[in-house]
Amino acid sequence: MKTIDELVGEGVSGKRVFVRADLNVPLDGDTITDDGRIRAAVPTIRKLTESGARVVVASHLGRPKGAPDPQFSLAPVAARLGELLGTRVAFATDTVGDSAKATVGGTADGGVTLLENLRFNPGETSKDDAERGAFADELAGLADAYVGDGFGAVHRKHASVYDLPARLPHAAGYLIATEVGVLRKLTQDVERPYAVVLGGAKVSDKLGVIDHLLGKADRLLIGGGMAYTFLKAQGYEVGRSLLQEDQIPAVKGYLQRAEELGVEFVLPVDVLAAAEFPDLKTKAPADPEVVAADAIPAGLEGLDIGPESRKLYAAKLADAATVFWNGPMGVFEHPDFAEGTKAVAQGLLDSPAFTVVGGGDSAAAVRQLGFDENAFGHISTGGGASLEYLEGKTLPGLAALED
Repeated sequence: MKTIDELVGEGVSGKRVFVRADLNVPLDGDTITDDGRIRAAVPTIRKLTESGARVVVASHLGRPKGAPDPQFSLAPVAARLGELLGTRVAFATDTVGDSAKATVGGTADGGVTLLENLRFNPGETSKDDAERGAFADELAGLADAYVGDGFGAVHRKHASVYDLPARLPHAAGYLIATEVGVLRKLTQDVERPYAVVLGGAKVSDKLGVIDHLLGKADRLLIGGGMAYTFLKAQGYEVGRSLLQEDQIPAVKGYLQRAEELGVEFVLPVDVLAAAEFPDLKTKAPADPEVVAADAIPAGLEGLDIGPESRKLYAAKLADAATVFWNGPMGVFEHPDFAEGTKAVAQGLLDSPAFTVVGGGDSAAAVRQLGFDENAFGHISTGGGASLEYLEGKTLPGLAALED
């Protein structure tokens, strides 16, 4: 795929360059609570503005239902992007309507316009090729060239990700180039031992990546809500803990395959449990207790890995040469259940390994728990996209950028 440097080398001064970024940041009202994805988009946008391009930035935010919804407006993002770029970012209040056409038309060389949330238009996410293509045609009318840089969306067959590049000269931005380069290190010529840490709520979200990595990783460390389905599959009581009973047969199959392949499966040996799920708004004390992972009392819910599990996981990371981590070990948003996730993050930092934090909640946890992002080998902006890449799937947004 063509790089942004090659595109700039061909001349972009005075041209309208459409940048499909991933600015899907968490909002509390109008307040951005984590601007990591906005900061990740800056290098590509800055390269284009410094080269004299008229930059048209577009993104989705949240899951609006194909119509304008004020709670999903990108207006706060425009303000923050302007602060990070050190320049005013003009904001169009629609995607391809009068405001978009006027705002883009008024953008000077080296200027930046941000369109309103792409998902306010039903054509963005439509499964109908013609409807999606019609929206892509309208977006193409706003630009002379396309740069794909929204890695967190490349696993979606959406108009701005998949259809639009076919209508314009296109290139990959710095973020996508970096993400793909890192993920190749996790799939080709991997330095060993290769440890994969998987957490999060649902085991069903991770079955594909587990299946694919069983033939590649040396050890899999499992935590978060998904761990309880693994524990139940081994015949242990899990109390009121999160459980996907319909996934137990699949989990048993993976445990058996891992044993046959010599892949080490590491599960919690103890957990922090409580009678009620913690209040994440007030952060009121939850009165947790440490219980054995193989005998969680009937009235308790496992909400984090316990102190012995933290030591075990740190030890399993200490000699690794490559580590991929996706998903927290517990309800890290509450201080009573954040220590497991902290321990894994610290384990990555203490390890000599090339470390990759696989986006989503893991990336948010790193920032919220106060770790230095630059101390990790790479923090991905796309959790779902990273997982699908590691599953060996073809990602529509990457395929569309290939010449």
